[in-house]
Amino acid sequence: MKTGRLNLRISEKRLAKLKTYADNKEKTITQLVEDWIDRLPHPAKIDDFSTTPLPNQSDD
Repeated sequence: MKTGRLNLRISEKRLAKLKTYADNKEKTITQLVEDWIDRLPHPAKIDDFSTTPLPNQSDD
């Protein structure tokens, strides 16, 4: 499998939360992100969601 790289800027608080969650699930952050991506709708269905606004989220 050919791989790519993703760089992401998030707060230290969110990074710590993500690391803790990954440790508790015995997964890597990469595995968590891949699992999330795999749950996204198929690209042909993305247009169905294009007008749905994202929920407001606090800086957890």
